Amino acid sequence: MPSLFRRRPAEVADVPDDAVTPETPESTETPRPKGYTPSKRELGMTTPKRTATDPRRKVEPAPANRREAYRRQRTRMREQRREAAEGMRRGEEQYLLPRDKGPERALVRDIVDARRTAGTWFFAGALIVILGSSRAMPVPVQLASNILWVVLALAVVIDSVLIARKIKRLVRERFPKTTQRMGSLYLYGILRGITFRRMRMPKPRVPLGAAV
Repeated sequence: MPSLFRRRPAEVADVPDDAVTPETPESTETPRPKGYTPSKRELGMTTPKRTATDPRRKVEPAPANRREAYRRQRTRMREQRREAAEGMRRGEEQYLLPRDKGPERALVRDIVDARRTAGTWFFAGALIVILGSSRAMPVPVQLASNILWVVLALAVVIDSVLIARKIKRLVRERFPKTTQRMGSLYLYGILRGITFRRMRMPKPRVPLGAAV
């Protein structure tokens, strides 16, 4: 008895050619190592440009003419000067003048700024002396002006000596291998000491009476 599940040769021959499923050809790609991660290009993905992802980044269009280019240049220079002035006031090293650079000079500024100096009153006293010493003033006023002048001069000299002594002691303690000339540091501190506190540049970073 023929098998109920066996196809006869005639039935096989009657199957059309297009009904036969073709065999899948073997892949010709090079086998990839284990753990291989395909790139975005292989996956059909593209990396967006920075200008498209960062809304804060603005591309400035090219100037229309020379006048516009000159105006932009002046604006940039003005911004750079403003930034440099602000950095100098804050005491940032990159914006300081050569005379103000270095840790030793920063220490000298702190020494002077932490104390009340007689030099801050020198110019105001000098103005009073000039006005009081004129011949139009009475003799007692002229005499008082001359005495005031002597007192101011002595106060500035004594204060300068004290500042120089403290500069010498602290600089030698904290910077024993410094190459700065001590005379230059003394002069730097004395000149800062006779300048009004609000007019000092860089601005004082320590309050009056602070321990340095």
